[in-house]
Amino acid sequence: MTVPGDTAVLDDPVAASLHGHHAHLARRLGGAVTYLPDVATFSAVAAGPDAAAWADLAGLLGGGAFADLFSCPVLPPPDWPEVFVLEGRQMVWTGDDDPGALDAAPDAGIAELGAEHVPGMLALVERTRPGPFRPRTRELGTYLGVQDGDALVAMAGERLRPPGWTEISAVCTAPEARGRGHAVRLIRALVTRILARGERPFLHVAEANTGAIALYERLGFTTRRQVTFRGFRTP
Repeated sequence: MTVPGDTAVLDDPVAASLHGHHAHLARRLGGAVTYLPDVATFSAVAAGPDAAAWADLAGLLGGGAFADLFSCPVLPPPDWPEVFVLEGRQMVWTGDDDPGALDAAPDAGIAELGAEHVPGMLALVERTRPGPFRPRTRELGTYLGVQDGDALVAMAGERLRPPGWTEISAVCTAPEARGRGHAVRLIRALVTRILARGERPFLHVAEANTGAIALYERLGFTTRRQVTFRGFRTP
């Protein structure tokens, strides 16, 4: 199967999400928009931003604050110090579009994570470092997990939601639970849910994470484009 053609909204998925499905989780000022602080770190500016739009983002975040621009296609003014830069890639689902072909039956070992699971989710993230995750990140979409007794040992969930698409993110497994196929089961369960509601899965991965890239390719994801993740400090 080839990469689907309706991918333009994936060029700036943060902006597309904040102005659409996640509008209720956004803060806005003029030409700038960002997630609520406890939800996510990502920010976006209007297409073709001018100095006023960058001033709006600085005003929204505050002076000397972290501005996570994710894979924003434009760069801020030169007086915004760079905090980090990370090369990565964006991958889209090109596997079987029939949800029933992925799993014949629901996986009884996988549970949907609710507010009561947040402490365990944060503890797992602290141990595994899959990427930005905050106390209300689970409100971005469905998060699924695998428990071992009272401990959450693996999880994955839905993050960005540009029109027609859902990003799979926060895929992580505790060191003592690796090698048991938890990540594969969680990703397949999320893909099944996303396809069943008529959307397409996509994800982002660091270029250096070759193991994860190989796994995603085996599961049915194809690289759409290379991306550069960047964070800055407001002046």
